[in-house]
Amino acid sequence: MKIFPIASPRLLSLLPTTSALLLTVLPAFAQKEAKEFQVGGPLGTINEAGVATPISENVKVYGSFRFAESCVYDAEKNLIVVMNAGVPQAQQENDGYVSLLHPDGSVHTTKWIGATRDGLTLNHPLGSAILGRTLYTVDIDTARTFDLDSGEPGQSWQVPGATFLNGIAVAADGTVYASNTRDESRVYKITASGEVSTFVDGEPLKAPNGVAIDPDGNIVVVNVGDSAVLTFSPDGTLAKTEHAAESGLDGLVILEDGTKYVSSVRYGSISRIRPGGKAEIIASGIPNAASMGYDSKQKQLVIPMNNHNAVAFLKLED
Repeated sequence: MKIFPIASPRLLSLLPTTSALLLTVLPAFAQKEAKEFQVGGPLGTINEAGVATPISENVKVYGSFRFAESCVYDAEKNLIVVMNAGVPQAQQENDGYVSLLHPDGSVHTTKWIGATRDGLTLNHPLGSAILGRTLYTVDIDTARTFDLDSGEPGQSWQVPGATFLNGIAVAADGTVYASNTRDESRVYKITASGEVSTFVDGEPLKAPNGVAIDPDGNIVVVNVGDSAVLTFSPDGTLAKTEHAAESGLDGLVILEDGTKYVSSVRYGSISRIRPGGKAEIIASGIPNAASMGYDSKQKQLVIPMNNHNAVAFLKLED
C-alpha cells in the first residue's frame, strides 16, 4: 500500500500565512452571521406621501406567474388572459408566456401560449388587448397577435424606432396604438394593414404606459412620469387632461359610461375618475399595480403585480 504524505514541506511552510488569512476573514463571516433574522411582511406599499400603506381589505391576491404585466378578459370563455414576461432577456430570450385564470383567481392553465416554444416568439410581452377573437400584445419592439381560441401566433409588426413598447389598445377598425415608455416618450399607430407611424411624440407624454380606447373612439394614455390621464382624438390632438390621485401610472380601464380606473405601479393605488369628476382612490397598497383588465361579467378589476408574480382582484361597487 502506498502512503501519501499529509502535507508537503511547501504546504507546511504556508500554514502561518494561511492561519493569518483565516483570522482576518473569520471576523467578517462572524459579523455576517450575527445579523438579525427577519421575515417578510404582509403586502403593502409606501404611498406618494411616504406613508406605509397596507393592502386594502377589499383586494384579493393570487399567484402562479412570472412577472405578470397585463391581463384582459375573454368574455366568450369567461377566462382572464394574463401576459407573463418570463425571466429577464439577459438570462434567457423568448421566455414570455400567457396564463389563463378563472374569474375567482384560480388557475385554468399556467402556460397556455408558451407550453412549448415551437413556432413561438414571445420575448417580453407587456400590454395586451382583445378585438373579436384576436389577442394583441407588444413585445419589446414588435406588436403581435394570437388566435384567442387556438392560441396560434398570427401577425407581427416590428416598430422601427421603438425601444420599449408597453401599453396597447386596439380600435374597432383594428388600428393598434402602442406606447413606448423607455428612452423615447411616444405612442405609435399601426393600421390593420400593418402601416406603422408615430401618433404622438414627446410632451405631454412623460414615459407613457397604459393605453385604452374610450366610448367615443378617443385614445387615452396614462404616464408613468406623472399623474396625467391624456385623451387624444384619432387625429392626435390632445382633447382633455385629467389626473389620477397618485402618479407613476400604468393600468387603464375605461367603462362604457366613461368612468376611468387607473393604477399606480409606483405607489399601489387604484384611482377612479367619473366623467367630469376628480380622481378618488378606491384601493391602495397593491405592490407594482400594473396593466389591469376589467372582467365585465363579474364586475371586477384584475391587477397584475409584476415581479410579485401575482394578480390582485378588486370587485367594483355600484
